[in-house]
Amino acid sequence: MMKYLRAFWWVGAILVIVLFISSRFLAPPPPKSISFASGSETGAYTLTANAYAEVFADNKFTLNVVHTSGSGDNLELLRSGQVSAAIVQGGVSTPADQSEFQSLGAIFYEPFWVFYRSELALDAENLGDMRDLNGLRIAAGSANSGTRVLTEHLLGQNGISGTLLDIGGATGADALMAGDIDVLISVTSPRAPFVRSLLEAPQIDVLSFDRALAYERRQPFLKQVIFPEGGLDLSSNLPENPIEMIAPAAEVVVRSDLHPALQSLLLEAMNDIHKGGSLLAPPGTFPNPDRIDLPIAKEAARFYENGPSFMRRLFPFTLANFLERAWVLAIPLLTLGFPLVRAAPPIYRWRTRRKVYVWYKDLRELETQGRAATTQEQRKKISKELSRLQAEVGRVEVPESYTDELYRLRSHILFVNQLIRGLDDQNAMSKPISSD
Repeated sequence: MMKYLRAFWWVGAILVIVLFISSRFLAPPPPKSISFASGSETGAYTLTANAYAEVFADNKFTLNVVHTSGSGDNLELLRSGQVSAAIVQGGVSTPADQSEFQSLGAIFYEPFWVFYRSELALDAENLGDMRDLNGLRIAAGSANSGTRVLTEHLLGQNGISGTLLDIGGATGADALMAGDIDVLISVTSPRAPFVRSLLEAPQIDVLSFDRALAYERRQPFLKQVIFPEGGLDLSSNLPENPIEMIAPAAEVVVRSDLHPALQSLLLEAMNDIHKGGSLLAPPGTFPNPDRIDLPIAKEAARFYENGPSFMRRLFPFTLANFLERAWVLAIPLLTLGFPLVRAAPPIYRWRTRRKVYVWYKDLRELETQGRAATTQEQRKKISKELSRLQAEVGRVEVPESYTDELYRLRSHILFVNQLIRGLDDQNAMSKPISSD
């Protein structure tokens, strides 16, 4: 066994070099940690990101959750490369983001809440659409928030212009309750505490969109949803009536260079956490590749079509990822390995025979010099060189199957040595005998 290892060590060395290069460039291992942009510390985005982080931790990876003010900040962090993934509200990205980012799919609907003071209905009789908001004091979140981007877009679609106030969330809810503003627009989870407070307040009403279906058909990232009667609290029947709403879908967005294995792990976390449904979607609705405004990632497209990979169905994530990478690495190894294995025996024979045949060059030179020698001293010197050559060849080691070639070389050296000595004898006999 050791004999073959010594003979074919170079085959293993080449394969190891190819494996090293492939593992670095063709199928590199995933990083052990990535940063994930969420939202405010108490918001739905952060709660979701924290749940993803637990799934990552269970699989020996780290998901560092970065708190932000919302989708606008999340996109900026993605653009700068400070985070590798984020939750982003649908409809917030720009055309330039199409080439840099990919979507892993939608994870839940975010209702577009329009709360207004009840006395406004006295003027408009029945507020039923955004066209009725013209000229009102509207709070629509910070300038970089997803709420502001969507609000400006929808107001523009309705031909409404006006000044939007840079407040939102709980702060905007307090301002609405105090009468400092007329309308509060917020894209947020129904479970946000201020949503319940506003639904319970007698002086506050919520807009039910009469044209929700039209918004859905015109904007691919929006969905017509019905917030059910009693959805927040059955005992107090909150809300008292079903609310027809429009809702963008929150989606998980990743940089295009995020390792495919971590994209796959994120998809598994999304499926585990969101498959149970919510107040706005039945079980099994999320995650999905619908209602997104960025290109779907290849890993996500495979996941939605076939589910987890074959290896992932059988093994834990770390082992499955290793086996999948090993399969990718096996392709160049097999491609190179088969020719190397086939070429190894001929190369081995050539290298072994070369140990023998390399001496024939020296032998032929010495024979030529010996035939051309004109004195006995020159021929004796060449004969010594042949004896030294014989001794050196005697130290050459070859496998037993090649000893006949080694001994043939040694016999040839002996033959040339005898030939040179024979020339001395011939010259000695040809010299005339002097008579005294």
